[in-house]
Amino acid sequence: MSGDQYGRYDQGFVMPPMPVAPPPAPADGVRAVAVAVLNLSGLGLGYALVRRWVLMLMCLAATAVLLFVALPADPDGVPVFALVLYALFLVAVAAHGAVVGLRTRLAWPPSAPLALALGLVLLVAPAGGVVAYDSARDEATQQMLLDRLDKADQLVEAAGERAFSSAQSDYREALEAYENLSADHPDSRAAAKVPARMKTYYATVGAVYEKGDYCEAIAPLDYLRTVPKKMPETDLSDLKTWPDDRLATSLYECASDGLTSGQSTWAAQFGELLTTFPDSAQAAKVEPAVGSAVSATVKGLSGSDPCTAVEQLKTLSGQIENITAEDASVSDALTQDAGRASNSARSGAYNCGVAQYKDGDFDEAQTTMEEYVSANKSAKNAARAKKIAIAAEIAQTVPAAGKKLPTTRSGGSISVTVQNDSPDDITVMYTGPVTGSFKLKGCGSCRTYSFTETLSIGFKPCNANRNYPERTISLPVGTTYFLHKPNGDSLATPASDTAKLQSGYIYTECAYTTTSLS
Repeated sequence: MSGDQYGRYDQGFVMPPMPVAPPPAPADGVRAVAVAVLNLSGLGLGYALVRRWVLMLMCLAATAVLLFVALPADPDGVPVFALVLYALFLVAVAAHGAVVGLRTRLAWPPSAPLALALGLVLLVAPAGGVVAYDSARDEATQQMLLDRLDKADQLVEAAGERAFSSAQSDYREALEAYENLSADHPDSRAAAKVPARMKTYYATVGAVYEKGDYCEAIAPLDYLRTVPKKMPETDLSDLKTWPDDRLATSLYECASDGLTSGQSTWAAQFGELLTTFPDSAQAAKVEPAVGSAVSATVKGLSGSDPCTAVEQLKTLSGQIENITAEDASVSDALTQDAGRASNSARSGAYNCGVAQYKDGDFDEAQTTMEEYVSANKSAKNAARAKKIAIAAEIAQTVPAAGKKLPTTRSGGSISVTVQNDSPDDITVMYTGPVTGSFKLKGCGSCRTYSFTETLSIGFKPCNANRNYPERTISLPVGTTYFLHKPNGDSLATPASDTAKLQSGYIYTECAYTTTSLS
C-alpha cells in the first residue's frame, strides 16, 4: 500500500447517566408526626418541609376559602358544613403528610424532633385564631344587639310624634325588643342600656299627660300599667308605679269635664277610678263632684229651660246608677245622688210643662203634665198640672184657649148645662176663668147627623122634646172654651165651642156627632 495511510476510528459518545431520585430515607415516626402536625396548621407547612409544593398550595387555598367564608365575623359564626369540611380536610392532609413524611427527608430543619417542636408551636396560631374569631364574633353579636336596641329606640321616637291609637303597634314592637334583649341576652351591653331606655319609653308614651290632655292620656297610661307583666322588674324599678297617680288624675279630670259638658263616658271613667284606685285622693273627690253636678242641674229647673234640666237629671240618674265603687260608703252616697236626680226630674216635670204651655207647645205640655200627675198624685202642684193638661188639650184645637195659664180657681155665678145628643160617651173639657172636665154617657136614642143635615135651615140638636144625658156647671163671667171629645176608640173628631158668658143668662151647651163629607 503506497502513500501515507491513516488509520481512523470512531470514538463512541457516552451519554451521562440520568439523575436518580434519592433513595427513600429510612422510616422515621417522629418525622411523620412532625409533617402531620405541621399540616394541621392549615398552611401546608408539613408539605413544604418535604417539598410537596402543589399540596402546600392546596392547603393554603383551602384555608383561604375558609377565611373568606368566616370573615368578617358574624354573630351566627361559620356555617357548620364549612367547619366540618375543613376539619375533615385537615385530618386528611395530616394523615397524608404522615405517610409522606415517614420516608421522606426534611428539607429543613435537619432534625425531625425540632420539626415536631416547630409544628407544636405553630399549632398555637390556629388556636389563637379561634380565640380571636370567637372574640370578634362576640363583638359582632354585641353590635347586632345594639342595632336592635337602636331600632327599638327609633320606633319609640317616631311613635311619640303620633297619636297613641295609631302608634300603639310600634310601642308594642319596641317593648318586645326591649323584653327580648333583657330576657335572652341579659349580659349584653344592649341589655344594660334597657333600664334607661324604659324611662324614655314611659316618658314618651305618657307625654300627652304632661300636655294636660287628660282624656287622651287615659289609654296610654292604661297601657303602661300592663308593661310590668312583660318586663323584668329589675328593668323597671320605680317605673312600675309611674303611671298610677297620673292615670288617677286623668280619669278624674276627664270624667269631671264630661260630667259638666254632658259627655257619655264620664260614669265609666269615675267607675274605673273608684275600682282601680279606691284609696287615692282623686277617688275621694268623685262623689262630691257628682253631688255638685246634681245640685247644679236641679237649679236649672227654675231657670229658663226647665225641660232640658229634667232630661239632664233623668240622664244623670241613670249614669250615676252605673258607677261601680269598691267603698260601700261611696256607693251608698252615689245611690242617694241618683235618687235625688230622679226625684228632682220627676217633680221638675211640672216646671217643664208650664214652660211648654207658655211656649205654645200644647201637645208636649199635655203629655208632660199628664205624666207628672200620674207620677206625683199627692204633689202640691198635681191639681193645677191636671188643669194645665186639660187646657193644653183644648188649645190644640182652639189655640186661643192657651193664651193664659190655667189656675186652680173653680165655680162661678153663671149656670151652664151641657147635654149629649150623641150616641157616644163623651168627655167635656172647658177652660177660661176656670178649667175642668167631666164625662157624659151617650144618648141611646140619638143618632149621628149628616154633615149636610147640620147645614140645613132650622137644624137644632138637643131639642126640648127629649131627655139627654146632661150636667150643669157653674162658671164665672168671661170667655170659656169648650171641647167635646168621644171616649174610647171612636174615630170622631173632637168638637169645640167658644162661649162668652154674661151675668143674667142661663146657657146650654149641646154635644152631637156628625158624619164627614168623605
